[in-house]
Amino acid sequence: MNKEIIFTVDKENLAVKVERYFDAPQDLVWSAWTEAEILDQWWGPKPYHVETKSMDFSEGGKWLYAMVSPEGGKHWASRIFSKIAPRKSFTFRSLFCDENGIVAPTTTGSNWANSFVETNGVTLVTNDIRCDSLAHLETQMKMGFKEGFTAGLDQLEELLARLPKKGK
Repeated sequence: MNKEIIFTVDKENLAVKVERYFDAPQDLVWSAWTEAEILDQWWGPKPYHVETKSMDFSEGGKWLYAMVSPEGGKHWASRIFSKIAPRKSFTFRSLFCDENGIVAPTTTGSNWANSFVETNGVTLVTNDIRCDSLAHLETQMKMGFKEGFTAGLDQLEELLARLPKKGK
């Protein structure tokens, strides 16, 4: 299995594409991306961790969560889900917000399209991320998005190895 992460930044199109293979069935990988109890175990790089305030994984629903620093500082974010094709793909809008999910009018964000394809028990996850502006894309990269997201995906790989495999 190819454990390499493919991380491509396309500034001209304000896009980031991330591809990663996981040695786990599609159902399990899908659950890890769509269920708060599992997301809280891997989303975000150590030493940070995630705490879900609310999760409604449905079209029009929202995941409101805090990225919590080792000192206890909370950085709030939300995902607003727009399209869901169960076990295959989902899209969402990602924004920073306050603890109530309120987004400042000047906040920029990104739109994510995520797909899941299994071949012989190995699942490829592809994240196509489109930023609102070049400034937003560059800020995300300077904040360490590549390193942080890669670390989170590494944590997901470790977690998937420990989770019980679901039947189809």
